[in-house]
Amino acid sequence: MTEWVKRPRQYVPDLRQLGALCDGNYQRLRKLRKLRQLEVDGNPVCEFELHRENQYLGRVRIEVLQTARFTETLLLEQVHNSGRWLNNPRMTVRVYHDALMAEVISCYRQRQIAPVNDYPNRFMHHPDEKVQVNGFLADWLDYCLRFGHLPMEHAAWSAGEGVD
Repeated sequence: MTEWVKRPRQYVPDLRQLGALCDGNYQRLRKLRKLRQLEVDGNPVCEFELHRENQYLGRVRIEVLQTARFTETLLLEQVHNSGRWLNNPRMTVRVYHDALMAEVISCYRQRQIAPVNDYPNRFMHHPDEKVQVNGFLADWLDYCLRFGHLPMEHAAWSAGEGVD
């Protein structure tokens, strides 16, 4: 008698879902970078604080690492928090200006994110790790758009200035 063995189906990436995430991330990054551009060590940097009403939530920094004709490589990191994060998010994002897309190319210490992973694997990455990391970036950028504010030390004027 032959025993049938059900093999797990191989994961096939949903390119439409990944493309939609990357399109949305490009638009979110574009809005966030309009807050304020600074220069640190010759590199353009956008830095803003996260506040909900009067509660300080943290500080996020977007730094341009590399610029080419149609692409940019950005480092997004939460440089300070109010104790709510287990570890601060830190991602390298490639921005494609010609395609209007932004894609996570590395996250934390992980050098490169494979589009498909065998499962189980040595590092216990999910089969759809790339989609999940880009989905996290979308959620994080939405959070930053909702609660992001210009730090007071970079404001154009502070309370009490110019009052006669």
